[in-house]
Amino acid sequence: MGQLMNIGFGNMVNTDKIMVIISPESAPAKRQIQAAKEQQILIDATQGRKTKSVIFLSNGRIVLSALQPETLAGRFEQWNTVQEGKE
Repeated sequence: MGQLMNIGFGNMVNTDKIMVIISPESAPAKRQIQAAKEQQILIDATQGRKTKSVIFLSNGRIVLSALQPETLAGRFEQWNTVQEGKE
């Protein structure tokens, strides 16, 4: 199992499962979010705040976060740097 990354408000996601992190503003992203709701594979980790990031996981689930994609990418990059240092 990979490292757990904080995606806001104490919510964590497994870094090994992250495929892509995008902004929720585009029409295709909104369609994906709606489809995930209907299929019950959407995880809302925004704690009632505005969705600022959509995280697609390798298991097909979609996670919503209230943190900016750039913030999450920076955290993911830090995790990768730490992992490279261990090897």
